[in-house]
Amino acid sequence: MTLKADLAREQGAFLRQSRSGWGTHLTEVRGFLGEGLRGAVPGAPVLILGAGAGLEVPWALAPPDATGWDADPWSRVRTFLRHGRWAPWCFEDLTGGMEALGAAAVRGARQTWSGKARRTEKGAARAAGLIRSLRPEAGPLRAWIARHRPGTILAANVMGQFGVVAQRAVEKAFGGHPPWVGDPDAQDPLEEAVNDWTRRALEAFLGALGDSGADLWLCHDRGVVFSQGPFSLGPPAEPWTAQLRSPEPLEVTDPLVGLDVRAAFPGRTVAESRRWIWDLAPWQRHVMEAIQVSR
Repeated sequence: MTLKADLAREQGAFLRQSRSGWGTHLTEVRGFLGEGLRGAVPGAPVLILGAGAGLEVPWALAPPDATGWDADPWSRVRTFLRHGRWAPWCFEDLTGGMEALGAAAVRGARQTWSGKARRTEKGAARAAGLIRSLRPEAGPLRAWIARHRPGTILAANVMGQFGVVAQRAVEKAFGGHPPWVGDPDAQDPLEEAVNDWTRRALEAFLGALGDSGADLWLCHDRGVVFSQGPFSLGPPAEPWTAQLRSPEPLEVTDPLVGLDVRAAFPGRTVAESRRWIWDLAPWQRHVMEAIQVSR
C-alpha cells in the first residue's frame, strides 16, 4: 500500500470519530485560519498546507486562487463536497522524505538478497542505523514556494502528523507488527531514530516556511494528553507542560519532539500565539497552538 493510500486510511478513520467534543477546537481553528485568509497579502498566492477534508479550513474566506496541499488523494474531493470549492491542489509529501524513510525501514526489516524478514530485534537495530542517516529536506514544498512565491501560507494542523505517519511507515515495513521495545523504561534505538528523523523533518519544514518570506499562520498539536481525568490550561508558560493544571498526574506526549516553533523564525515577529484544548476523544485530548508570524 502506498503512502497516499495509508494517508487516506488515516484520514478516513479520523473523520469517522465522534465530533461531540470538537466544538471549541473547530471554533478556534476556523477563527484563526479565517483571520489569515481575510488578511492574505493582496495579489499574491495563498497556500493552505494540511488542508485535509476542509473541516478546519473556512474555504469561503479563501481568495479564488488559493491552493490546498494534502497528500491524502481524497482531500480535494472532500473539500469540494464540504465547501463546493474545487481548488488547485498539491498532493506531494510535505516532508519530502517519507518514501526514503519507508524504504530504509524495509531494508532494515528484510534481507535485501532474499526478501525474508529479519528477527525483529536485529531488523530494528539495522533500520535505526539507516534512518539516522536520512535528511528530509521538504524539497517539494521548497520547489512550490520558489515557483509560486506565495504571500500567505497557512498550516492547518499538519506538523503533529509527521511523527505519527513516520511511525506507521516503520511499523508497515515490519509487517504491521510494532518493532518498538516494549519496556517504557528501556532504551529504544529505533524509536529514538524515528524521533530524530521527525525533528529533522519539522526543522526542514519550518525552514522552508521561514525562507518563503510569506506571512505565516500556523496551527498545530503542541502536546497530547492521554487521560480521562480533568485538566485545564493555566497562564501561558514554557515548557508547554507547565501550563497544564490537573489534580492528578497526566500522561503526555510531544508530537513536536521538543521543537519550539516560535523560536524557528529568527529575525521575524511572532505576532500572535494562543493555545486551547481539543477533546479529540474521551481518552485523548490535544493541546493546540496557533502562531502568526509576520513578514
